[in-house]
Order: sequence, then C-alpha cells, then structure tokens
Amino acid sequence: MAERAPTITAIPAFSDNYIWAVHRPGVADCLLVDPGDAGPVLAWCEAHGHRPAALLITHHHGDHVGGIAALAARFPGLAVYGPRGERIAGLTAHVGEGGRLAFPALGLTLRVLDVPGHTHSHVAYLGDEGSLFCGDTLFSVGCGRVFSGTFEQLFHSLARLRELPGETRVYCAHEYTLDNIGFARWVEPDNADLRVRETEAHACLDADRPTLPSTLAGERRCNPFLRWDVPAVRAAAGRWAGRSLDTSLSVFTALRQWKDRDYD
Repeated sequence: MAERAPTITAIPAFSDNYIWAVHRPGVADCLLVDPGDAGPVLAWCEAHGHRPAALLITHHHGDHVGGIAALAARFPGLAVYGPRGERIAGLTAHVGEGGRLAFPALGLTLRVLDVPGHTHSHVAYLGDEGSLFCGDTLFSVGCGRVFSGTFEQLFHSLARLRELPGETRVYCAHEYTLDNIGFARWVEPDNADLRVRETEAHACLDADRPTLPSTLAGERRCNPFLRWDVPAVRAAAGRWAGRSLDTSLSVFTALRQWKDRDYD
C-alpha cells in the first residue's frame, strides 16, 4: 500500500501570508515554504515538536525570505533552497528547472519548476503526491502582479501550471481568495462556479480556516488568469482594453493590467 502523503499546515504570518509546513506524525523533521517571519514558525515548531530540515524559497520578496536568518541561527545546518538568478541571503543551494529534492523522512520528492513573471527568477515546488507550492505566481482565483519579470513570462508560467493534473493542490502564499473572486466576477459575472467558490470561501473564513489549497481543476473553472481562451473572458478583456485582442497573451496582459489599474 502506498505511503500516506505528508500533512501540510498553514502557518499564518503578517496580515495575509501563509508559511506552509510539511510534516508527518512521529517525525521531527519538517519543511517550511517561504518563511517570511521566523516568529510564527518558531512558535509552531515548539508547539508541535518539529524541527525544520529545510526551507523552500520561491522568490526574493521580503515577506517570503525575512525569516531565513533567524531560523538558520536557531537550527544550525538548516538547508535553504531558492531560485538561481536571485540574490537571496542565506541560501545553501540554488535550484531551478529540472531539479529534484528528496526528503525520505517525510516520504516526499519535489520537482522544481521555473515559473518567472512575478519576479524574474521565481520557482515552484511540485510534490510527487500532487502538492504545488507556487509562491506568488498562481493564487486562488488570481495570479501575482508583474514586478521584475514580464507579462509574457508570467503568461507562459501560468500556461504551464494550467496543464498540470486537475487534482493538483495549489498552496499559494497569500489569503487573497475573496478579493480575487471580486475581480473575477467583474470579468465573468455569469460564471456559476465563481458563486460556488465564493460561498465556500466565506464558509472557510467564517470557520477560521484557510481557503487553500485550491485545485487546478477549480482554478481552471474560476480563475480568469487561466481562462484567456474562454470567449466571455476574451470579450470582457477586449471591452476594458477598448480594442480587439487576438492572442491569448494579449488577453492575459489586458486582464492583469485591468486588475492592477482598476481593482487593486
């Protein structure tokens, strides 16, 4: 019988970040994804009897890397993985496309994917059991802004993630679901799946639970930034842009600019 997948727990940080902890009952080692703040991590480790074996960093922004130094000081020998091409203090190994990280004690192997766009050297970590730690590239019903990357890079990264199996679980780094649904309903006011997702999200937050993980199948039904080839989405983006949009990249770019300028 296949070994049960590890448990993945959200550790809240700042106002809306999630630091993901990957752990297993009876095993001291854990993994931590994007620890922007050491304080909540240390409290969680002490409360649950875990010790970080590695930190997995998706990109260089402070709310994803701010806890590295304190955690490395507290846990000597801590492995810290992060993307090639970005200067991130405290990394012990740079990773990129095609890399594989194995953690036998947790029964987990992760494949590294290059998914630039939000930043120029962003990576994601795809677990062999179907977990996707995607930082700020893909959000629940949204995607990251373009900072040091390009719209074209982000489009191609999302196109790649869109092709993952529908059951892939999306562990992004922020609790943005309800806000993103608001914009998505501007784009597709008649999308019934969005109404269902909104009801589910409210129920989660009312119960003090994250709205994550979502699934790739759900994102393909609800996320306008993965729906550039849906006629209603293309039409809405064209109306906002005031011109005909004849490529998927132009539709995506218009959607991202629309959200940047008129919604956020």
